[in-house]
Amino acid sequence: MPQLSLEVFHPNWCADSLAVVVQQRRVIAASHAAITVGVRRGMRAGGIPVLLPQALLHERAPAREAQALQAAAMALLQYTPQVSLEQEDSILLDIGASLSLFGGIRALCRQIRHTLRQLGLTAVLACAPTAAGAALLARGCKPHRAGLRCLKSSSLQYRLDRLPCAIIPAIHSCLDWLTDIGCHYLAALRQLPRDGLLRRDSQAMHEVLQLLDCAYGSAIELRHWITTPPHFRQRLELSERIEHADAIMASAQALLSQLSGWLTARQLAVTHVRLQLEHERGRQAIAPTNMDLQLAAPSAEESHLLCLLKERLARLELHAPIIALSLEALQTQALPAISQTLFPQAGGTPLEQKRLLELLMARLGQENILQPAPLADYRPELANRWLPLSGSDTTIRTTSTQLPVAATSDLPPRPAWLLPQPKALSMQGHRPCYGSPLRLLSPPERIEAGWWNGQLITRDYYVAVATNHCHYWIYRERIGDVDGRAPQWYLHGLFG
Repeated sequence: MPQLSLEVFHPNWCADSLAVVVQQRRVIAASHAAITVGVRRGMRAGGIPVLLPQALLHERAPAREAQALQAAAMALLQYTPQVSLEQEDSILLDIGASLSLFGGIRALCRQIRHTLRQLGLTAVLACAPTAAGAALLARGCKPHRAGLRCLKSSSLQYRLDRLPCAIIPAIHSCLDWLTDIGCHYLAALRQLPRDGLLRRDSQAMHEVLQLLDCAYGSAIELRHWITTPPHFRQRLELSERIEHADAIMASAQALLSQLSGWLTARQLAVTHVRLQLEHERGRQAIAPTNMDLQLAAPSAEESHLLCLLKERLARLELHAPIIALSLEALQTQALPAISQTLFPQAGGTPLEQKRLLELLMARLGQENILQPAPLADYRPELANRWLPLSGSDTTIRTTSTQLPVAATSDLPPRPAWLLPQPKALSMQGHRPCYGSPLRLLSPPERIEAGWWNGQLITRDYYVAVATNHCHYWIYRERIGDVDGRAPQWYLHGLFG
């Protein structure tokens, strides 16, 4: 990652700024805009204000670079479980078992580059039969090339022989005398006697020769693959304050990429995710804003989680600028096995139906998506219970003393839509009227209940039809009010 020291301060999705990174008062990285006006690598920091008075100077931050590499390695676990961090600006992946799964080397490289771009990192990808060989090819790749693929051992040796010796970091202490004897490329370095090289600088040259043996495939490589934590929680500090919710999408997507890699590595699916938005600190600081995503079905797909997050962010209003984001997986379970059917199911698969509900909850709010949870009570207004989809299971268990109504074929027809309050009907020619006189289609269904808790109802229910062929569920009181008023007709429900 050639721009890692710069991109930890200004990710590549940000606008090109006049940023310069220095170490020991020397320039080690600069943005494209800064290079255009004359800033060069190795330049003294004191000369930068002369060329670029508005330059943004940053001292190199190795801790932030290590954190960015760790985040990138976590995200790349979705492509292979064998990811290694053994160099300060490189990540090694063993993709031999992943090629057929992701459609070949070209398609896999495109997806890896896309994932790193979401993290705000620019990468040079190199593929080779050996990990050390791939690392050297990536370091020696020309600036205008995005990567290099070398899949055969013979072609790997050909390309490695033409790389300059300076691309090996451990050789810098010996580079001057190697240049004096005309040894500029790896091919010439391999032809020198090993005993003589080790007498010059035993520690550095031993490391260099071991690296060359691994790169050319003449020695066995031993790698330390990263391990995933048991619980996922990642934090990302923003390069600048954000005052609009839609502007945090790129940063949130970087966290989702890491979550996807963690879930893939541990073979898990998530059902509850929390995105925490941290606001500015100070005397008037406010508590972080928590955004919970509760899924109807467990999922490990980054695209699906991203779609839900976009819908939630579109409805979010920020009360203070954001300076950092945190993403945490609160509830996970084992990743369910994928099962396909021979013929497509009418109305979509159960997973597609659950994802539709998740999208509706994210767009309309969890409290506005309800599911039926009827109670065993003869009174329709009490039996017709609706609960929020996300927390319905918990609520039903807490009221388990009243069991749900059993479905039987002997029950008279019931409407799918009950009015919140019954509506009194006017009379026309001794017939109830709702827009037009209603004609009764069914015999009366008598409901008398509620005497045990003081909420007595005595009603005769009918199915009625109007002149426009709409069907209604109406009832007539059997006992009038205590003031002597005659029993009335009421509209209680509508049939679809």
